[in-house]
Amino acid sequence: MARTYVIANQKGGVGKTSVAVNLAASLAHYGRRVLLLDLDPQGNATTGSGIDKSRLPRSVYGALLGEHALAEAAVGAEGGFDVVGANRELAGAEVELISLERREYRLREALAPSLADYDFVVIDCPPALNMLTVNGFTAADAVIIPMQCEYYALEGLSDLVGTLRRVRQALNPRIEVEALIRTMYDPRNALTVQVSEELKRHYGDKVFDTVIPRNVRIAEAPSFGKPVLLHDPSSKGAQAHLAFARELLMRAGAPAPEARP
Repeated sequence: MARTYVIANQKGGVGKTSVAVNLAASLAHYGRRVLLLDLDPQGNATTGSGIDKSRLPRSVYGALLGEHALAEAAVGAEGGFDVVGANRELAGAEVELISLERREYRLREALAPSLADYDFVVIDCPPALNMLTVNGFTAADAVIIPMQCEYYALEGLSDLVGTLRRVRQALNPRIEVEALIRTMYDPRNALTVQVSEELKRHYGDKVFDTVIPRNVRIAEAPSFGKPVLLHDPSSKGAQAHLAFARELLMRAGAPAPEARP
């Protein structure tokens, strides 16, 4: 049975989609069966995995509305993982879901038949608290929060933790924060180091040891439609994402072999 992670932060521009795509690719690199589910109408996780979002015959939109099984929308990506893609069509689901029964549970119910086929499901959420994000939270076992170490980060994180507390009480009692992953990290910046220490003080071992550096290879990989691991495997960005996946596996108590050649 798959463990399901939702990648979420209500603040945009923190590397959320990059973490989602590269985590899926890195877990696949370690030999895990992975499904990446794009829940953002921008479809960036879809294109970042090398899939043309304008030519999707089926997508997460149809699965949420019950038009087809979620598994029918899954396509294989070059990195060895499957993707259920999204495009602008998904923006309409926000309105359409409001009138449906069990609207907060549509993704969980659509995903359930596929859980036995994977070891991990990674869900990329939009950078907003809306019905799509709520569906992601309701479907997930745990949340991974990408964070830039900057001035407003702690305030935004407090808001997100409060939202998760309400979701846990009303919709999904099993959800928990699995990881805070520091992104675009530059240790030469004094504010970055200061905020990083604040995060550790407030959230303890939820803050992973691995940091994702500010790295040009990570930034340019989506334009090639590839995870950074495929774009430039030797780059610091690729190695950091592999280290994050390995730390995640180790903390989950799963075997974490060395990367395959």
